Amino acid sequence: MDRPVAVRVKPMHLVCRSGWALVITVACAYFAYTTFTNFRAADYEWNHNWWDALTWAVWAILSAALTSEVRCWRERILFGLIFLAALLGLVFSLWNSAPIADVKAARGIALALWIATVALGLTTCLRHPVK
Repeated sequence: MDRPVAVRVKPMHLVCRSGWALVITVACAYFAYTTFTNFRAADYEWNHNWWDALTWAVWAILSAALTSEVRCWRERILFGLIFLAALLGLVFSLWNSAPIADVKAARGIALALWIATVALGLTTCLRHPVK
């Protein structure tokens, strides 16, 4: 009754040239747009409620898990950027007494992260997987 144990191989490409690449790119473009409109309107504050913090935490955990599940450098960077943006959102949604200068800088960093994520997401939509 001793059967050999199958070794689990991580997939090389999870989202490259797939429908998921488009979904991720559109979602990140939405976050980039909302962050830009908040930044332009001088609305730097994050929402300070448990629901938003929980949402950011779930996205941070999911993106970290997906980063560890792929072997493609493009996808690792994509999920890593999403992880950093979600972690930033989590920290500032929990930090009620953050100085406004820090909050403004964090909004600017979040905007840069989302724009970089959109640019990288477009490359996963359009280019063939890197081997």
